[in-house]
Amino acid sequence: MLAPLKVLEQLRARLHETISLLPLDQADGFVSLILALPHALTIAPELPGPQFHFAHNHRDELRAGYGIAGEWQAEGAARLPMLGAVVKAATANWQQIDPDETGFTGFGMLGFAAAPVDKSKSPFCNKSTQPFCFDKSPQPPFFKGGLSSSFAKGGLESPPFEKGGLGGISSDTLPNTLFWLPELALCSQAGQAALILTTALPAKREALLPRWLAQLDAIVPLLAQPALDPLTPAHLERGASEPDFAVWQELVNTALTDIALARLEKVVIGRRLRLEGHRRFDLTRLSAALRYLFPSCQVINIRRGVSSFVAATPERLFTQCRDRIEADALAGTISRAEDAERDAAMTLELLHCEKNLREHQVVVDAVTAALRQCCRHLDAPDGPRILQLNNAQHLWSIVRGQLEPDVDVFRLAELLHPTPATNGQPRQAARTWLQQTEPLERGWYTGAAGIVAPDLTGELWVLLRCAQINDRVADLYAGAGIVTGSDALSEWQETEHKLAAMSTALQFA
Repeated sequence: MLAPLKVLEQLRARLHETISLLPLDQADGFVSLILALPHALTIAPELPGPQFHFAHNHRDELRAGYGIAGEWQAEGAARLPMLGAVVKAATANWQQIDPDETGFTGFGMLGFAAAPVDKSKSPFCNKSTQPFCFDKSPQPPFFKGGLSSSFAKGGLESPPFEKGGLGGISSDTLPNTLFWLPELALCSQAGQAALILTTALPAKREALLPRWLAQLDAIVPLLAQPALDPLTPAHLERGASEPDFAVWQELVNTALTDIALARLEKVVIGRRLRLEGHRRFDLTRLSAALRYLFPSCQVINIRRGVSSFVAATPERLFTQCRDRIEADALAGTISRAEDAERDAAMTLELLHCEKNLREHQVVVDAVTAALRQCCRHLDAPDGPRILQLNNAQHLWSIVRGQLEPDVDVFRLAELLHPTPATNGQPRQAARTWLQQTEPLERGWYTGAAGIVAPDLTGELWVLLRCAQINDRVADLYAGAGIVTGSDALSEWQETEHKLAAMSTALQFA
């Protein structure tokens, strides 16, 4: 393997050689320069400034983005279709320059909160007359050790929690809905890797080249770092739960009453639990621990300010590849057992549990109904099968289909989110019930995030098993689906098992 400094020298030389290929004098659009890396990546370094990381061990995939080449934000009931229309127009001229023939392209991140939020009469997030926050201006120069913490305006002024008494851990919440093109990106898949640099057009070579060289200097020496060993397990102080168990019981009983009266078929109630460590949480080690403990999950880390939103989610919202779509239906949960015979018995119990099968079928039916609106053909649902994680096992079905022309990630997200697995059924009745009854503000918990290609196809994941982390304080989220036959205590215990996914990993960070 080449030494880091040798790789840096080669990449700097390659950038000097290839920057002349970029159409920097074009009046509008974006261009991405893709440069091959000599080896696959095992980690995405943590650097100062805005960044996002997506990593999936079983699929040998890693995507990371740093800084902001362009971004768009929206909120309100029509947040996804309106955002989609503006992003489609803005990225229509997004050129890919791949002189090393890597086959990779630039990419963006789409992410959004659990529910649309209207902060003003305008359905959009910024306070100017422009409908979307968008900044194409060059970012400030890199400082020693990483990226500048400056980034495009808008969307970070609201407190993270607006309901309940627990309070937030920072004031830099994620925007309600966000499409983000990173200025520097890393991509690694199937043993191949690339570094991607993106700029808005027009751009001046004399300003862009030294800026991009500084970015190479900041990140390339970190790419060869070995995987970090976990720290000695640390004790975490357990803080308040919102709601507490007494309020949880009331919520479950209220939900069961509404279900009995046919106002709802299912509703998913969420919890937030605060944990505090005795040392600052190391997010690189946390991501490594989550990838080791949950190799079949998508591990996500998104940072816009001082706090980070981290998830290890087992549930795709969908994967779109050209005109093909796959969507997960994941609902019905039971814990794991250390004893192999007991664990196998619990798997059979889950497969034959009437309550869990009914809860699962609600999700399958809703996903199927949503995809009928945009598919020319749907396959019969594949499942249910068992998805086994270290701390829980779930009923899992996959719904596949062939899409109608011109369907993109924004349209699919609008149709599929939220599923009954995270919200309830009927969709609007459950959402209204949660807005009126659930005592916490979910933020991005049970929202979705994922990677989007230049043609606006891609993959989104439901944000579950997640935490908002600032320094040595972490607020963890989990929920449970309430249907006929649900019991408050068993559903509470289910959330404890789900919270254990993040709390276990945090001990080693």
